[in-house]
Amino acid sequence: MHKHLKPLVAALMLAPAVALAALPPYSAVTDQRLDKPEPHNWLSYRGNYAGWGYSPLSQITPENVGKLTLAWQYSTGMTEGHQSPPMVNNGYMYITTPNNQVIAMEAATGKELWRYKKAIPEELQQLHPTNRGVALYGDRVYLATTDANLVALDATTGKELWRTQVADWRKGYYMTLAPLAAKGKIMIGSSGGEYGIRGFVAAFDAETGKEAWRTYTIPAPGEPGGDTWPGDTYKHGGGSVWITGTYDADTNIAYWGVGNAGPWMPDTRAGDNLYANSTIALDVDTGKLKGYHQYHHNDAWDWDEVSAPLLIDMPYKGRNIKSLVHAGRNGYLWVLDREKGGKIGFVDAWPFVEQNVFKSIDPKTGRPTYDPAHTPGTGKTVNFCPSLWGGKDWPPEAYNPKTGLLYIPANNHLCSELTGEPTKYQEGQLYIGVAIQGILTNVRMGEKAKKSVGEVQAWDIKTGKQVWTHTYPEMNWGPLLTTGGNLLFGGGTNDREFRAFDATSGKQLWQFPAPSGVTGVPSSFEVDGEQYIAVQAGWGVDAQRMQGAFDAVLPHKTVVPQGGVLMVFKLSR
Repeated sequence: MHKHLKPLVAALMLAPAVALAALPPYSAVTDQRLDKPEPHNWLSYRGNYAGWGYSPLSQITPENVGKLTLAWQYSTGMTEGHQSPPMVNNGYMYITTPNNQVIAMEAATGKELWRYKKAIPEELQQLHPTNRGVALYGDRVYLATTDANLVALDATTGKELWRTQVADWRKGYYMTLAPLAAKGKIMIGSSGGEYGIRGFVAAFDAETGKEAWRTYTIPAPGEPGGDTWPGDTYKHGGGSVWITGTYDADTNIAYWGVGNAGPWMPDTRAGDNLYANSTIALDVDTGKLKGYHQYHHNDAWDWDEVSAPLLIDMPYKGRNIKSLVHAGRNGYLWVLDREKGGKIGFVDAWPFVEQNVFKSIDPKTGRPTYDPAHTPGTGKTVNFCPSLWGGKDWPPEAYNPKTGLLYIPANNHLCSELTGEPTKYQEGQLYIGVAIQGILTNVRMGEKAKKSVGEVQAWDIKTGKQVWTHTYPEMNWGPLLTTGGNLLFGGGTNDREFRAFDATSGKQLWQFPAPSGVTGVPSSFEVDGEQYIAVQAGWGVDAQRMQGAFDAVLPHKTVVPQGGVLMVFKLSR
């Protein structure tokens, strides 16, 4: 061997050992760590149980964010909507992609450690081909799959440890959310309301995968709320749970957002239709319903209130409250009180986007009164605002305890037109009562919408005042991340830009052109004293469909390339 090659060969032989040595032994994720996560990690869907989407890390600031550069990137090889946050536990990173893949990487370098793929039946129709992340608990990683399975993987090897069938995908059940881990249980919720399923939240033993409890979001006759459903309509009443719940460790109560009732037209299921379009409070030990608040009854607009409320302790109009804050798809910003015993009390609500359906809100109960002229029905065509995609859809808002502001990814001045049509339940078939083509082309844009639609809004929820707004010409489907460095990050626009704002003033400070549209949940972490910002790009699902609706009414068409790419940024030196 040539003498000059010997050092190179020696270095290559040592490389694997060095790479493996770069990561410490895996640290078990405990209840205590999830309740009080270390600033350098991102251990759960929104960074903490309260759902804030906040990282205390402050190395990256408004003064230096302009130096943010790409540290590394990783192509997933998948198309469609990439929406999961990069989870990080002491240097180990985990993402999920469409088609039920989990990828483990070295967080500082992007080196792939392992990849898991759960095969799904070829005949399964993926109405929402996405996955919103894993749960980290103990020394395992938990995945909820499109074919309604819950899977436990070894965090260091990716080996499948157990798999539990949660529901029957043939009946329309599927899952898209990141599980919620607490008190030795892994909790998930069911999607599939548009197929006439009966939604639920269920918990499984983290060690064995055995079911601990199951609570239906649509009650049966004889159960509390069962009298709000006529006849046997509850059996196919919808009530999907699309997004990870939030959790109060002090009371052991998890809060879940519940989707719309099914089918869509309200005259097919007279009554309030509990607990659709609600936040429900469940005891984590038993699954018992402790409280609820229904944001709007007998839904007619596909305004499923799936986002779990943020838990924020704050002063409000002269009293301290343990609040639940929710930016609704119905276009109202809700402040609720998580009272003792799990009951949920109404505090206040006000519109954050243009809304023409609610005529009033009861100041004691929060129950809205509707304008019949903007309420759809079978054989009835109406226009309503906000659109069926809502003032805020599934992309989560964020809360910064330093600024005291709540940040909302909103779509304003955008309306829909719907015509209800008769429908009949058939197992595994769409059960919505609206022509599917009408959904995809139903955008209605007024004069204000011609100037802007997508917004990033900042609210002082203690006073109910809007502090600043950043506008986009078309849509915003961007989940938000805020940091201790007084920054706010988000994408969501069809120009593919990922942006940073001053969290106090709203001034845009930085942007980066991603390979695809960014609808992923951003996260932040630290390795060896260096702060990183991570997010997945990958356009698809509802953002892609909303783009098609825009293209149907605008003189120009926008093509947003698909393809999943994980981008990880750090400050240049």
